[in-house]
Amino acid sequence: MEIDYQLKPKSQRRTEEFVPDKPLPFGVLRTDHMFIMDYKDGEWKNPRIVPYSSVEVAPGAIVLHYGQAIFEGAKAFQHEDGEIYTFRIDKNAKRMNRSAEILCIPKIDEEVQIEAVHALIDVDRLWFPKQEGASLYIRPFIFATQDSLGVHPSATYRFMIILSPSGPYYPQGFTKPIKLLITKRFHRAAPGGTGSAKAAGNYAASLRAGEFAKKFGASQVLYLDVNNQYIEEAGAMNHFHVTSDGTVVIPEFTDTILRSITSESVMDLSGRIGINVKQERVRIDEFVEGVKNGNIIEAGGFGTAAVISPVGEYVFEDGSSLVVGNNEVGEYTKRIYEYYTGIQTGKVEAPQGWLKKVEKRV
Repeated sequence: MEIDYQLKPKSQRRTEEFVPDKPLPFGVLRTDHMFIMDYKDGEWKNPRIVPYSSVEVAPGAIVLHYGQAIFEGAKAFQHEDGEIYTFRIDKNAKRMNRSAEILCIPKIDEEVQIEAVHALIDVDRLWFPKQEGASLYIRPFIFATQDSLGVHPSATYRFMIILSPSGPYYPQGFTKPIKLLITKRFHRAAPGGTGSAKAAGNYAASLRAGEFAKKFGASQVLYLDVNNQYIEEAGAMNHFHVTSDGTVVIPEFTDTILRSITSESVMDLSGRIGINVKQERVRIDEFVEGVKNGNIIEAGGFGTAAVISPVGEYVFEDGSSLVVGNNEVGEYTKRIYEYYTGIQTGKVEAPQGWLKKVEKRV
């Protein structure tokens, strides 16, 4: 792919390393540039890196009316050797194309996606935050641009990538468990829908549930299936729990659950970490009973943004609650987190192909 570099003048770019003077928020800051590529006349064309700015979208663009949009979330880390590495970016590219298929969006070759990500990071590499626990969050996304009020797949699209120097998703970080609301009032997705896609509309639909959860002091909702029998997701994360024999249980992937790259990676690493991990459908009544009788000793959520978020308490609308693991981060959760983040930061040897070095190009 031949990228057109339309960069800011050097006098207007960051010229020295980014050393924040206070804890970084998640997803708020932007780097100097962004990547853009357009789909028109049946092909993706005109890849370019330009200064970060607003984009023009027609008022009648399909994305604004019917929500035809998908996105990804990935991270890059700087190792002790000073080099920057993306983490499992190939998995993000594959998932982007799975989402594209579900939303009737033209796919983009996985290698093209990866090259675009690396080219943009290279241009803005000085934006990598020099702060403990920080990373460069990568947000690729595609949206429909055709100016049409008819309900049909767009004929034109825009693929973009922006970067955000970020701190942890949850401000309290990994040391303080979060609280989830168990409710039958909201459902994230239904069979046959878009639940397994990283579609913009799925997240818009979750906002009301998230605001409702806050009324009970919870960070998010523990979503159940439409029949209120099985656990599906924990807010924007895959849910997991640990049984008293040390087994990590992740709800089985279905077309109503997004395949978390973090969950898949934990399953891939189970042998290395020395922890048994399995997937199965998890009944909510059995989960609640397991917490009560001590058979479930830890719980949490897996996701790229939050990495691993331990859950210490589940609350109900009637005011009752369940505490798991004494509302503390458990031994198995710590082991997974330390090994996983050790790979990301280069302190633990990574499986082959998991880390891709961002080569210097410009």
